[in-house]
Amino acid sequence: MHLKIITHERVVFDEDVDEVYTKTTDGEIGILKNHVPVMAALDIGVTKAVKNNDAKYFTTMGGVFQFKNDEALILTTTAENGDEIDITRAKEALKRAKERLANKDAEIDAKRAEAALARAMARLKATLNS
Repeated sequence: MHLKIITHERVVFDEDVDEVYTKTTDGEIGILKNHVPVMAALDIGVTKAVKNNDAKYFTTMGGVFQFKNDEALILTTTAENGDEIDITRAKEALKRAKERLANKDAEIDAKRAEAALARAMARLKATLNS
């Protein structure tokens, strides 16, 4: 089957794979060749693509997942290859997000801070697995 991960700016991944795992808003799903058609909203998380028992990891920051006729398509605003993520920067972002959420006196947008935390955690998870 074929997997294509696309953002507004570029094609992040475009190859044949054996398995795809991703995080939807309803939970994590796995797709193998000849799976029934699926369309789902993506959550902030990590997408795993496996080919010949070699796994590649990508952050996917929301978007849409579609699978039909052995073609998997991810349309997302942001996607990063786990091998290309700056670990130091991701750890700093995680620390900042945790501090914002822990500071009860600060006037923060909790949803934005929670989303920043989820993005940083996804980036770190993608780098740990790569």
